[in-house]
Amino acid sequence: MKLGTPLSASATKVMLLGSGELGKEVIIALQRFGVEVIAVDRYENAPGHQVAHRAYTIDMTDANALKALVVKEKPHLIVAEIEALNTDALADIEREGLATVIPTVKAVQLTMNREGIRRLAAEELKLPTSPYAFAKSCDALQASIDAGIGYPCFIKPTMSSSGKGQSRVMEKSQVQAAWDYAATGGRVNQGVVIVEGQIDFDYEITLLTVRAKNVAGEIQTYFCEPIGHVQKSGDYVESWQPQGMTSNALKAAQNIAKTITDSLGGLGLFGVELFVKSDQVWFSEVSPRPHDTGMVTMCSQRLSEFELHARAILGLPVDVSLKSAGASAVIYGGIESKNLKYDGLQAALAVPCSDVRLFGKPQSFVKRRMGVALATGKNTDEARMRAKLAASLVKPCTD
Repeated sequence: MKLGTPLSASATKVMLLGSGELGKEVIIALQRFGVEVIAVDRYENAPGHQVAHRAYTIDMTDANALKALVVKEKPHLIVAEIEALNTDALADIEREGLATVIPTVKAVQLTMNREGIRRLAAEELKLPTSPYAFAKSCDALQASIDAGIGYPCFIKPTMSSSGKGQSRVMEKSQVQAAWDYAATGGRVNQGVVIVEGQIDFDYEITLLTVRAKNVAGEIQTYFCEPIGHVQKSGDYVESWQPQGMTSNALKAAQNIAKTITDSLGGLGLFGVELFVKSDQVWFSEVSPRPHDTGMVTMCSQRLSEFELHARAILGLPVDVSLKSAGASAVIYGGIESKNLKYDGLQAALAVPCSDVRLFGKPQSFVKRRMGVALATGKNTDEARMRAKLAASLVKPCTD
């Protein structure tokens, strides 16, 4: 692909569907190559809106609104950054030659809900996964648990992000509440939930996997160093890179990641989530875009996951080399406010080898991710300590 000049007749135009904190970093990375970027999100003044050439606020599940915007803007590439999209409309858009969907329409359709991607992984590709079942009613959910899923188990919407709608269920008395939460907590209410049996694993990782063209123009698969992370209620609170693994586990993880991403196809970065116990590895989920746990790469790698994604979708060579042991820790809003301020930045940035990224979200909630602290160190333990300390020193406030 020849890259043009933004805001001119030669411009290379990319439209991002979803423009939160991850999309914002992708936009910045694309603009460093002179790409003209159109940011789309469901609410005004989203982080990506603030840095794009043009911004729009629409319901991206509305097929007519989505297609009308594509016809108006005429992007060359459409990058899906969230799950809540009308994927049938995207398929029509690509079929009619209006734009190319990144990484592929198939990838976006399958990964937008847990049912599609789990059936691909477990039933078609025969990858190891936790025991699972899908249910369209609370009675069916209970029957699946009783038939072999057992307790403890996890009940999730088929479409959600950042842990929304997810519950860990320890006994029968909790099933109804978990069903209600999952049925209403997804980005799009599908009326279907997934129940997963708990795996006895040692740790979980995100393996950032990049499908990019090499210097010969051939598609090649690249792996970043594995990222360890801590989640609470399905939402990541800290991550670090590299996560130590046995050579056999790393090989198995890379094989699973390559198998699933080869099947999805296209170009770009994928976040593959895996459970690990000694040398055993199980597939959990995959997203065809930068991953929230991958924000650590802004300090740990030569090229962040956002720069890798931008290069890959533009057909440019990538470099997944590690620069330093690093860690990230989430900064939550802590309060409900549309007029948030941040105190303590001086103290946070005085932590050795630290950095802070505030996302610029226009509204704060108690558990909304408003920023992230980053830090490097001589090892991941030191980096994690520094990142968590820096995050704790940032104090959201209203006065």
